[in-house]
Amino acid sequence: MPDASYAIAAVLVTAAVTWALRALPFAALAPLRESGTVQYLSTRMPAGVMLILVVYCLRDLPLTQPRALAPVVAVAVTVGLHVWRRNALLSILGGTAVHVILSSTVFAP
Repeated sequence: MPDASYAIAAVLVTAAVTWALRALPFAALAPLRESGTVQYLSTRMPAGVMLILVVYCLRDLPLTQPRALAPVVAVAVTVGLHVWRRNALLSILGGTAVHVILSSTVFAP
């Protein structure tokens, strides 16, 4: 069994490495906050990421089967809610609720 000084040194080194790894991103990103490119990406990325997620989720959707209507209607409700209220949480929760309700009742297998 290691002696006490070895265990204390191991804990101190582990704490220092953990602190450095958590502080490093903040120190590295501080100069980037004023970058024009980063500011442009911060305004454009959320919509792009959402579009990629929608395409990824709907890519294997069998459009010839009636059960495909549940996700399509849910996406339409999500977009409609977001255009109407401009509230991401409301849009996501509303679309999810519509999808769950339609999938488990109307279009249940």
